[in-house]
Amino acid sequence: CALTYDQAGLHAAWLDLSTGEFRLATDARAENLLPVLTALDPAELVIMEGALTQWQNAPHEEHAIRALHQFCAARLCSELPGYHFGTASGAQLVMETLGVLNLQGFGLTHEHLALGAAGAVIYYATENLCAKPENLRSLQEYRSTRTLLLDPATLRNLEIFQSARGTREASLLGAIDRNTTAAGSRLLERWLASPTLELPEIIRRQTIVGELLKQPSDLAQVRELLHKVRDIPRILGRLQNRLRNPRELGGVKDTLEQLPTIISCLDQLDAPLVGTHRGEISRLRQRLTDLPALRDLLAAALADTLPNDLQDGNYIRAGYDAELDRLRCLTTDNKSWLAELERTEQERSGIRSLKVRYTSVFGYYIEITKANLAHVPANYIRKQTTVSGERYVTEELKLKEKEIFSAEEKSLARELELFGALVSAVLAESAALTCTAEALAELDVLAGWAVLAREWDYCQPQIDGGEILSISDGRHPVVEQMMKQARLGLAGSYTFVPNDTALSAASAQIMLITGPNMAGKSTYIRQVALITLLAQIGSWVPAKACRIGLVDRIFSRVGASDDLARGNSTFMVEMNETANILNNATDRSLIILDEIGRGTSTYDGLSIA
Repeated sequence: CALTYDQAGLHAAWLDLSTGEFRLATDARAENLLPVLTALDPAELVIMEGALTQWQNAPHEEHAIRALHQFCAARLCSELPGYHFGTASGAQLVMETLGVLNLQGFGLTHEHLALGAAGAVIYYATENLCAKPENLRSLQEYRSTRTLLLDPATLRNLEIFQSARGTREASLLGAIDRNTTAAGSRLLERWLASPTLELPEIIRRQTIVGELLKQPSDLAQVRELLHKVRDIPRILGRLQNRLRNPRELGGVKDTLEQLPTIISCLDQLDAPLVGTHRGEISRLRQRLTDLPALRDLLAAALADTLPNDLQDGNYIRAGYDAELDRLRCLTTDNKSWLAELERTEQERSGIRSLKVRYTSVFGYYIEITKANLAHVPANYIRKQTTVSGERYVTEELKLKEKEIFSAEEKSLARELELFGALVSAVLAESAALTCTAEALAELDVLAGWAVLAREWDYCQPQIDGGEILSISDGRHPVVEQMMKQARLGLAGSYTFVPNDTALSAASAQIMLITGPNMAGKSTYIRQVALITLLAQIGSWVPAKACRIGLVDRIFSRVGASDDLARGNSTFMVEMNETANILNNATDRSLIILDEIGRGTSTYDGLSIA
């Protein structure tokens, strides 16, 4: 991810070379964009020379810049000279890389403020690849107005991606991930990082989950087939960037072999549906493109067992290419000749221990132990002395060695040529394969949610543009699952106790939760936020019934911690986080506060709360 910050705001561009995902974003308010970048958690940042020091020395009251520095300081940063971040040069480099004459087809002008960052990240990727990235086909703009925003504190406090212990277990992601494919898991993380505000898209996802849930046998078959689907986006990325091995093509073949049955399953799922939402599965199915010609080509060309290295050979199936078969026969016949030579020489010399062997250093040779050196035939040419004996060659063996090496070299060269043609055939269908892979990833996520809903008795929430948040018999999605796991090892039986929530912007805007320690207050308020988040990514939710108006932001202020290295006490951290909420919350925001003003007097604490 490349970042720049100026008077116009924060500008970012991020790139996943393995899948070809390429996006940019700009926002006048850095606090709107930082949550998205935190959720993305880039492995490396590209920034201007000196920017990190400049952000570190920003005035204390400039919270956005200090938050930006904190974000960067926690990650690997690479610095580039400032001229790599120019908007005009960035636009030109982006167009050259994408192979377009302008950016209008992507809905962008050449003056977009994040194009400088986009150019910098492409330059950096090109330098590290030693070649232009070949799997970039489009550039998408991220807009915070289309997504529910979760600031870094909320992501941490609600344990969206990681638990408090820093593990995936006991996080929301771990609780709702029922994916069978790597691409599906990545898509789920993207949806959690930037939940949509588009009501039709939320309803579409919910509807497909419901349609899959109604037909459990077909759902089970779809998931079984998805188990055999490989990571097509990353395979295409490696093929396009010349990081190639035979197993990559095997992954494409395996996936193509599942497509006809998956398509047939989706047709069966859609057939009995009636009502206003009929056809959501059909529309998903239409994004799947069966490629029978490519499937048959790969099935005919690739061997059943594929090596991980092109230099190992034997990845092209016998019978696919006549010339390759001829060269392989030469190699096989020559090796049979070597076995016959060993038998003949043993009989001629009377040395039963005589062996014809091979090493990569000396090639083929005849090995005779010291006890039999007196019986060595006169035509043997000594090549090397070893501890146990002598190694010899003959003129006949040297000539045959050249034939073997020549045949093996030509055979491998022919295989490489055939492999290149297969890669070209796959890349010629890259657009259709990419679209199909995206649909399969989405199907994987939604099918996983259907399994989750059935397993834990989730309901379909009613999402609308209203200002009511109503939850009947709601349950914490993570704690409920953790309790069941703990119960398996105990003699007693206990379950999560469901509870209700009723909030309205017009009347009951605030709920004040009181009670003793370990009463479940923190669990309850987090539960409300997590159910809201699940509903807004399109999932069903752990409740008996649920109605939620679209939420633009979720804020949380939870727990007590300090940041003494930056001169912030526990109280100061609380006040900074609370100020962030007060300054950025809107009339459509959901806020959960878990203990405000700890360590102050009763009067001050109540005043702050």
